[in-house]
Amino acid sequence: MTAPVTLRTARLLLRPWRASDRVLFAAINADPKVMEHFPRTSTREESDAGADRIVARMEQQGFGLWAVEVPGIADFIGFIGLNPADAVLGRPVLEVGWRLAAEHWGRGYATEGARASLAHAFDVLGKDEVVSFATTANQRSRHVMEKLGLVRRPEDDFDHPGVPPSWSGRRHVLYRITREQWRSQLATHAENM
Repeated sequence: MTAPVTLRTARLLLRPWRASDRVLFAAINADPKVMEHFPRTSTREESDAGADRIVARMEQQGFGLWAVEVPGIADFIGFIGLNPADAVLGRPVLEVGWRLAAEHWGRGYATEGARASLAHAFDVLGKDEVVSFATTANQRSRHVMEKLGLVRRPEDDFDHPGVPPSWSGRRHVLYRITREQWRSQLATHAENM
């Protein structure tokens, strides 16, 4: 057991989960707009089981899919963070991902929180690479991945093994960024300041 770390950005607090987050998380997972690029929405029981897995993984490794708080605005708006993608991709690698309540879309929160998550993966955990993936039609998430500097190679696209084979969204695009690309991007950003 490792005490989960908390990350702070200019506007966000990426923190361990609280019991009070579960009701709002269930509402997010039941929203057809949020779950448009998933096979279906989740029941309360499925949402709670998902939260249990997130919390257990965070307690085991000290990081994961953090609960996102916007101090002074909202106590919980969803999750952003790092998750092992080994089972999906068949190799040990971390995925950076997010799921936010629709009313908080379009404010740059996913990008801001994911940037802090990438910094943690590369600077604290010493990872060589981080990936992200989404359905081919999920243009919002793909845009965030591109803003973060992740790069897609079409030959890496894949059929997600964790969804029904008959589901129209089974085909996923894979984006990736290496530690060297991340550091180069930071250096270029610093030079342009």
